[in-house]
Amino acid sequence: MNKLKKWVLISLLISLISGVLVIALTFDASTLETITQIKNEYIILAVLLHIFSLFMQAIRIKTMCGALGYDVSVKEAAKIVTSSLFVAAITPAAVGGEPLRVHLLNRISIPLGKATAVILGERLMDGLLIISLIPLSLYVMREYLAIAGADTTIETALIIGEIVLLCLFSILIYGLWKPKHTRKFMYFLVQLFSRLFGKKTETILPGTLERVDSELEHLHDSVAIFMKEGRKGLFLGMTCTCIVWALDFSVLPVLLLGLNQQFQPLLAYASQIILMVIMAVSVTPGAGGVAELGASTLFSFFVASSLIGIVVVAWRAITFYMNLAVGGFVSLKIIKDTDYIKRMFK
Repeated sequence: MNKLKKWVLISLLISLISGVLVIALTFDASTLETITQIKNEYIILAVLLHIFSLFMQAIRIKTMCGALGYDVSVKEAAKIVTSSLFVAAITPAAVGGEPLRVHLLNRISIPLGKATAVILGERLMDGLLIISLIPLSLYVMREYLAIAGADTTIETALIIGEIVLLCLFSILIYGLWKPKHTRKFMYFLVQLFSRLFGKKTETILPGTLERVDSELEHLHDSVAIFMKEGRKGLFLGMTCTCIVWALDFSVLPVLLLGLNQQFQPLLAYASQIILMVIMAVSVTPGAGGVAELGASTLFSFFVASSLIGIVVVAWRAITFYMNLAVGGFVSLKIIKDTDYIKRMFK
């Protein structure tokens, strides 16, 4: 628990310090004037959009599990979503979120391989949607990036981000397409760890290899189901994915309306898509620092300089701090019931 508190503190400190710096560098007299004229109904709407986005993530998990023949309640799926977002927000590069989702699905009697297929499917849908929108986003922002002289830097960051994501997706797809090679690789890893940890592991090696075989079969069978009779579930999952991101990307435009800002909606959406790729390859917990710096740069193309800090902090409060607060509350029960998170933060 001490290690968990440490990661929560690190995540908060990085993000809070970055947010304070952005506000301090952009705050002036007109900032105060604009704050006094905030339309509270738009701020509430922005919060509700993010909440509904979390709800649609829960619907996506329920739908995809249903395609594999498992009935997961919306309430249970919502717990899985919120708690995994909390862990993702406090682990470097958000590495803890997906394993926790798989673990929690496995806890409700979904075989590990099938649970992995559901979560991999989610991430592939998210990644493919964002990557497919990058060319359009760069086209929308091309003039602004060129004027600011930031086009080369941002394009380089995007290229690196897209290469990393495409490599990961390629490895995943190849592993699903060639399960025999995946099995050989998993066998190699199990035997390698067996040699590293000595004779104590020799007695459990046969059982471990049998479990690897079983779960890889579940994973491969699940992918086959998604590609055949489960295509409806896959289609509904992709529909939910589009709705999830449409809702989350609408948080920023609604915030700007609440601050009485005039802006081009396409710029607001395009900047967030570009920012998502940059944040995806960040190694800091919750993309802390990277998100604030990237947002302050990209949002400056359509937000008044005196409001950049306020907009960035408000946007992060809804899309990041809310995940920490809600996910942390839900995770308290999960931490009491399972050793998984405890082992993660040892």
